Amino acid sequence: MRVFLDANVLFTAAHNPHGKEAFVIELGAAGHFSLSTSDAALMEAEHNLAVKHPHSPAFLEALMNNITLVAADLSAAFPEGLPLRDGVIFQAARSCHATHFLTGDLRHFGPFMNRTDATFSITIQTVAQFLSAM
Repeated sequence: MRVFLDANVLFTAAHNPHGKEAFVIELGAAGHFSLSTSDAALMEAEHNLAVKHPHSPAFLEALMNNITLVAADLSAAFPEGLPLRDGVIFQAARSCHATHFLTGDLRHFGPFMNRTDATFSITIQTVAQFLSAM
């Protein structure tokens, strides 16, 4: 399995090191699956942490030791109706051949949850859905 982490998953893991998002990163670090994210997702998480939880960026940096940073293929298609800002992050997930895209963004990604027919065979899930399915 190749698991791609959206910005809000990184953000939550960094400010709540005992939560399920951090647990997913621990599982990836233990070799249960590979973890990746994009520059855009990382920058968004860093920005939001600096604003909302200024003590957390150091923990995010430590978490990134277990996550591969991937570049987006900006020519790759993304689900129709997804805003460009989220589309660029989804393009990075496609670029690294992710099997799963974990996000808490139900507003933009909600219509595509568990709909591999609409997401180029990538399973979009919340962290809770992913852990439940494991």
